Amino acid sequence: MTFLFTHPRARYRLTSSTMLIGLAAVISLPSLVVAQDAEKKATQLETITVTAGGNGQAQTISEDNDTVVPTRSVSALKTDTPLVETPRSVSVVTSKEIEDRGATDMIQATRYTSGVTTGAFGFDPRFDQIYIRGIETTTSGDFRDGLRQPIMTYGSFTTEVYTLDRIEILKGPVSVMYGAASAAGIVNRISKMPLEQDHHEVELQYGTIGRKQAAFDFGGPINDDIFYRVVGLVRDGEGSYDITDDRYLLQPSLTWKPDDSTTFTIYGLAQRGETAASAWSFLSDGNVELYTDPDYNSQKTEQYQLGYQLEHEFDNGLTFRQNARAGDVDLKAHYLNRVFVNPDNTWPTTAVTDSMRTYQIDNQLEAKFDTGAISHTLLTGLDYTWVTSDFAMGSGSILPGAVTDARIPTLASFTRSDLNQTGIYAQDQMEFGNWRAVGGLRYDWAHQESAVRGSGSADAKDDGVLSGQAGLLYLFDSGVAPYASYGTSFVPSTALSADGTVLNPTKGRQIEAGVKYQPEGKNYSLSGAVYRLVETGKPQYDRSFLFSENSGENTYTGVEVEGRTEFGNGVSLIAAYTYADAEITGNNDKSLIGNAPSTVPHHVASLWVNYLMSDDTALTGLSIGGGIRAVSESYKSDANTAKNPGAVYFDASLAYDFGAKSPELKGLSLAISASNLADRREQVCTDGYCYIGQSRTVIGSLKYKW
Repeated sequence: MTFLFTHPRARYRLTSSTMLIGLAAVISLPSLVVAQDAEKKATQLETITVTAGGNGQAQTISEDNDTVVPTRSVSALKTDTPLVETPRSVSVVTSKEIEDRGATDMIQATRYTSGVTTGAFGFDPRFDQIYIRGIETTTSGDFRDGLRQPIMTYGSFTTEVYTLDRIEILKGPVSVMYGAASAAGIVNRISKMPLEQDHHEVELQYGTIGRKQAAFDFGGPINDDIFYRVVGLVRDGEGSYDITDDRYLLQPSLTWKPDDSTTFTIYGLAQRGETAASAWSFLSDGNVELYTDPDYNSQKTEQYQLGYQLEHEFDNGLTFRQNARAGDVDLKAHYLNRVFVNPDNTWPTTAVTDSMRTYQIDNQLEAKFDTGAISHTLLTGLDYTWVTSDFAMGSGSILPGAVTDARIPTLASFTRSDLNQTGIYAQDQMEFGNWRAVGGLRYDWAHQESAVRGSGSADAKDDGVLSGQAGLLYLFDSGVAPYASYGTSFVPSTALSADGTVLNPTKGRQIEAGVKYQPEGKNYSLSGAVYRLVETGKPQYDRSFLFSENSGENTYTGVEVEGRTEFGNGVSLIAAYTYADAEITGNNDKSLIGNAPSTVPHHVASLWVNYLMSDDTALTGLSIGGGIRAVSESYKSDANTAKNPGAVYFDASLAYDFGAKSPELKGLSLAISASNLADRREQVCTDGYCYIGQSRTVIGSLKYKW
């Protein structure tokens, strides 16, 4: 663990002049776009006045969210492409699925997806602990609206599920499109953005253990050209084991669409929350205890994001997009350790602060053209990422009886980390007959600096890495689509080694083969994949737990199957199975080679079934859902000396639409969701750190839409 987007477009012949136009447009500012003069047949710059505005891709996929069987993805290739024509493994969690299951956080929302495991660090609301294919994606796989939400040292951007439209999970290396991204893949959170229809929603929640929440989602047209959306939430919450879960947020967005070819959306997020600074827990006489004291365990975070999405489609088939966002995270935390006491019988205390600033911009130019019998969708791009983090720690001690009045330790250790990364990429999607092929290349320039103030420990590092991907798929008329793909990844590191130097980057490579089945117009899909994924040079803590070192090489081989369907009788089903075989194939500690990495179960299976009563019954409007999740045993550490036990968990939901029977109550609904019905509190250990899984939670929700 590390603390520290189809409407049809005209096709044209590719010429050298259009390629030059493309390269120029990729680096242009949002106030400038390329246009062709139809009479003069010459290229000139046309000015667009930008005032506000959603992304055309986002508007397209919004229609794909009223089902648990999605058909398209905007993340996998950065183009609006059918899932069945995408030669890589992709899973999509729609807003309907989130609502059917009553998911309240990212962990709950993604855990019925193949290739995904959660809970490696038990119940820990500080981070979205999501593993893909056995590799954690917390630090380098967290993306929102196509841009990374980075973690540099400790502080992170946290995502409230209520603010999302859908979640797209890309499995395996995606650095060609996204630059610094986990070898395992990414979880791309798609935000709620303005729609062209009026919609209003308010929701009240109450649940165990002490959750009280109010939320709203309002939006629609202001006039023919401008659309808005405002999402807000207030929560006074307490999760399992006396861990606070408070949150307040406001997420406004505005879309300006002056014509059918141009959209511009500006959006923001202001969020404040409090949770635990330490979630480290243990079992004592059958009871769950925290290593810290709940009265001296606080992590307060403020985060702000401001961004925009610009899209302009030209008459000649070119589409220009620009996606930019600035972000800010300020964190203050403190906790104590009441298990490992000092020699003078005092409790050690720790204080942490982190201030992170980010800026990212992704310029894209998409061209559609034909060369003979081959149809191309060429995407070229230039992106830039800047991240800086000021991290500080302090330590002290208190007497056990003086927790309430205890002082927060003075900060004594200060670390500054900076990252500048620029990437240029190109991807060609080719269609010839029933064949679909994808090829892409990217080159990244990364500059990193890290320094420990006052110690003289500082280092700067420059990296340049070429990433690539290739895929081939054949789409049978029946909807069966076998494919094969290969990809590489690259993540620069800002972690310092004990000698003060910045670590080498983490790299990954994967070969994958699979088959998809999704007949056009049908409400079912089936996908399966086999893969071999190798990750090298991932940072891990050294023995001091203050510095890091490159870990070596881990190899992951696995099989994934996922099926989704909606029957005509009101029954919907989501099933997933994952087999993973992980091995340490290179490590600084030679004794670990041949072992399995910690907390990677061989088998993970899940099944969710939802039944909506038909209109001709007395129970019209009632919906019942149930799920089962099974996880096999895993090793507690890389040393493989002990195992975490396997476990089976049960979830359920119940919802009633009052308007189904009483038209005057249209839009009013009541839902109850339960997670971990049997209240299994399994202990999970990862390299010496042991945590307890989340206890049973039951949440009631009263919602009104109009």
